[in-house]
Amino acid sequence: MAELVFFSGTMDCGKSTLALQTDHNHASRGRAGMVFTQHDRAGASVLSSRLGLKVDAIEVDHTFDFREAVVEALSRGQRIDYLICDEAQFYTPDQVDQLAAVVDDLGVDVFAFGITTDFRTRLFPGSGRLIELADRVEVLQVASLCWCGRRATHQARTVDGEIVREGDQVVVGDVGVGVVAYEVLCRLHHRRGITSGRAAREHQSPQPLPFASPGD
Repeated sequence: MAELVFFSGTMDCGKSTLALQTDHNHASRGRAGMVFTQHDRAGASVLSSRLGLKVDAIEVDHTFDFREAVVEALSRGQRIDYLICDEAQFYTPDQVDQLAAVVDDLGVDVFAFGITTDFRTRLFPGSGRLIELADRVEVLQVASLCWCGRRATHQARTVDGEIVREGDQVVVGDVGVGVVAYEVLCRLHHRRGITSGRAAREHQSPQPLPFASPGD
């Protein structure tokens, strides 16, 4: 039976590396697949990892139809056994429904990889729909770490080094608001807005005392 599987985790936990490894493992056993991504760090139409590995991929935008793409490939005589779908948090709920239809109607395995929540700690629409529909949700066991050494559970967005909690869910490229960056934090330091840079400036100890910081 084909499956829809969602592999989730924070930034830096190896999601794209696992996507590449999954593609390699299935291809090495003679299975044929298609690879998809969106907003990859290496640019359009590429699935890459921070380890430097990459493969060509099909770039997904909000108008893309997964079921239509797979049906078209099959109608040309192309064999499709599985899909690798990286950065799945950026997919629309309708596109996740299409992935479920690919599994149920066409018997093709779908392996989706993505971040669950955004910098505001709110579910990405694509990730939320995957949690609702997936046959299995696998939380990646390679832990990203906060600057304090605890397991990182939240993504933080910073602008010019300061944490922000409002704004568009997806920011791509230069948006004219300063230097935008992302950092993974534990829940405590995400709540308190203490990034690694702020901790260094304030000479925080690796394990701050549990007192409320200014602004709590």
